[in-house]
Amino acid sequence: MSLDFSAVVPYLPLLLKGTVATVEASALSSLLGAALGLLLGVGLVVPLRWMRLLCWCYVYFVRGTPLLVQLFIIYFGLPSFGVDLGAFASGVLGLGLNSAAYVAEIVRAGIEAIPRGQIEACRVLGLSYCQTMRFVVLPQALRNMLPAFANEFATVLKQSSLLSSLAITELTMAGQQVRSVTFASFETFAVVALIYLALTSAIGIALRTLERRWSVS
Repeated sequence: MSLDFSAVVPYLPLLLKGTVATVEASALSSLLGAALGLLLGVGLVVPLRWMRLLCWCYVYFVRGTPLLVQLFIIYFGLPSFGVDLGAFASGVLGLGLNSAAYVAEIVRAGIEAIPRGQIEACRVLGLSYCQTMRFVVLPQALRNMLPAFANEFATVLKQSSLLSSLAITELTMAGQQVRSVTFASFETFAVVALIYLALTSAIGIALRTLERRWSVS
């Protein structure tokens, strides 16, 4: 058996289109996950017990159930209640809500890594809990969280391949379409894998650069 990557070359524009859709979905999902995850992470450490419990239940449910099932609940389940978001929006929402649970744990761990004495000192100085979090704790914690955030963003990008199950023409679905025409399964998905590798590597490089600049500043 000989490999023939030339069979894939005519379909590179289709793979590029799928790559763009993957990047768009991953970026939007990561933004949603980061914003919601930050709120959930803070909610996991606030003094209010009911809020901690509510945030914990969300994180526990999301981390304990498959992402694919969560996507199906949103895409196939919500229309039963008259809410039809469409495939792309459902995929972004599902990925974002899933990522938020993992970001919440990153934020919680980052906050708890800050010495307790700093928080107590802020309270002595008359700062409220919100002011302490905003001006003292979170700026330090976020800097320490960057490596974990890089891993989570890369995970979201790789998990976006599940959006093919919602008939979204992202990179994996584009690869399946190319394979169905060329029958060059190995060559097609080898190219797809290399594209994913390039994207995740770019995320890692960008976050490491940001981390170095933040450390210098």
